[in-house]
Amino acid sequence: MTIPLRERVPLAPFTTLGLGGPARYFQECTTEPELREALTAARERGLRVQIIGGGSNLVIADAGFPGLVLKVAIGGVTLRDAADGAELVAGAGVEWDALVRQAVERGWAGIECLSGIPGTVGATPIQNVGAYGQEIADTLVSVRCLERDSLAEVVFTREQCEFVYRGSRFKGRDRDRYVVLEVTLQLRRDTLPQVRYAELVQAVGRHGGLEHLEPREAVRVVRDTVLELRRRKSMVLDPTDPNARSVGSFFVNPVLSAEAFDELARRRRAAGEVDGIPQFPADGRVKVPAAWLIEHAGFAKGYRLGGVGISTHHALALVNHRGTTTELLALAQSIEQAVYERFGVRLEREPVVVG
Repeated sequence: MTIPLRERVPLAPFTTLGLGGPARYFQECTTEPELREALTAARERGLRVQIIGGGSNLVIADAGFPGLVLKVAIGGVTLRDAADGAELVAGAGVEWDALVRQAVERGWAGIECLSGIPGTVGATPIQNVGAYGQEIADTLVSVRCLERDSLAEVVFTREQCEFVYRGSRFKGRDRDRYVVLEVTLQLRRDTLPQVRYAELVQAVGRHGGLEHLEPREAVRVVRDTVLELRRRKSMVLDPTDPNARSVGSFFVNPVLSAEAFDELARRRRAAGEVDGIPQFPADGRVKVPAAWLIEHAGFAKGYRLGGVGISTHHALALVNHRGTTTELLALAQSIEQAVYERFGVRLEREPVVVG
């Protein structure tokens, strides 16, 4: 390899949690040729490969990673008007919120509710990133990828990505098979943003609503309001906020069948609980807030266990207070066990655990 691999590189600084041991080898790839070269070198040496981006959805083991960690930092943004809206093309290493800001500055609607989400563009189709009633599947046109084994370039349309709630083929059956190189989005011009999430609707209403605004100003108001809401929950990266040393939501909101939800309600009644269970429709199923389950299983905001804990602002965020990954995962397991024993619901972890 023309660029020598770095050895024993600490990985904690590359994560928002600030946890984890070193990588045996490490390489930052700013171009596709560099990425191909690094993958080839890994195959020749028989090394396991872990791809990282912004590290905002990553939990690294205390022992680190014994193979090659590749940080994808491919840049480049193209924004252009299209006949039926606006098109945005961005490299996988582009900072996601910076991309949202550029779109909002042009008055383009479609991703403004995804403001403030840390990480890079490349992670958004993998997780089908979503917040406040929007998700990347709403606007994605295509994803250009590199297949790790063959190094062949493959383009997937939105339909081929097999998007589901907080997931895709890249997180499911094709996990670790592809590396995202570039994402293309289709946004809207000259239209008011669509605000559907109840909390956001109320917050925008307190600012006077959107109906009297020009589309460009309305998109900006939605972005500013989302950032305001996220800051209150410590869900915006801020080095001065101890609650921000997290991966955001550690657990996915469970989506239950009607039968499973009925069983949950039955267990509540049998336990003498009379307050209602918050619920949201989800394509014929029922979504239940994981934060509600966690708090009602005995884990309040601000809970501490050794050097880790739960955010004082949001029960879904597990926070590093100068602890270890072992402590963090032990807390996660305790929460999962308590929720299952109390409600019969298994929580699914959202971040990727490495090592």
